[in-house]
Amino acid sequence: MISYYFKSVRSADVLVLDEYRPGAWVSAEYPTKKEITELSDKFHLDIGDLEDALDEDEMPRLARDGDNTYIYVRHVYSSEENEPATSPLLIIIGPELFITIAHRSFPRLEKFLGSNAQFATTQRTKLFLLLMDEIVDQYEVFLNKVSRRIQIIRSRLRSHSVMREDFVDFVTIEDELNEFVSALQPMSAILRRLSLGKYVPIYDQDKDLIEDLLLNNEQSIEACLSSIKTIVNIREAYATIASNELNRTMKLLTMATVLIALPNVFFGMYGMNVDLPFAESPQAYFIVVGTTFVVMALTIWLAWRKHII
Repeated sequence: MISYYFKSVRSADVLVLDEYRPGAWVSAEYPTKKEITELSDKFHLDIGDLEDALDEDEMPRLARDGDNTYIYVRHVYSSEENEPATSPLLIIIGPELFITIAHRSFPRLEKFLGSNAQFATTQRTKLFLLLMDEIVDQYEVFLNKVSRRIQIIRSRLRSHSVMREDFVDFVTIEDELNEFVSALQPMSAILRRLSLGKYVPIYDQDKDLIEDLLLNNEQSIEACLSSIKTIVNIREAYATIASNELNRTMKLLTMATVLIALPNVFFGMYGMNVDLPFAESPQAYFIVVGTTFVVMALTIWLAWRKHII
């Protein structure tokens, strides 16, 4: 679907237009091939560059074609499984042109176009930076949710109540964080290149916005890397704890096997049809049983001294 939005510096509300007019923002969400062709013909754009925005695996990058700058980024959204995922978003900035093409709906669009919108579609560079700020802010929201999920699982580790499903969650979370890093790191490079003013005109009031964007983006990257490190540490800690518990269990089982085997040794000897010590003694039973318990007690004491149990 193609929409046209217009807002001047002096107007308070964003106007939704039926047709394009100079200075308007052209927004395409879930565009069909027919709409992509329409945009290409109407604004004299390379159709191949536009179709790249529909590729789910398209990574953030910067391209230039004539007077138009193509900025490919990835925004985060909540999937049908209620899991965070990223999707490509193409922003085209030209001397009299501002177009966004999103393969999926941009989550912050309605908020961005609200009654308190503080932007003008005629100020293309500032509009781009404000859109980027919404994208980075959305990443921060999802990162906070991911951090809370990690904290919950870590609290279970302290009580030794971590389950198999928690490690499946860890694999999913780590994959999500790696996807975030893959999207955020190229975005930092894009912002640094744009700050040079070679691709889009950068004004003095825009420099502070770019610096803030870079700082927030770098913080999000650090948060992702920190969360990944936390997941790895928790996984290694649990593996160590599980290994220690297994070793302790094996030691106890080995000790129990030895203690069970000792009586069988004595009882087996006195079950043979040969002459044995105390065979004629009426106290033979108590001597054999007593000797067995003494040997078992001595074995337990030696195991305790050697820290086996």
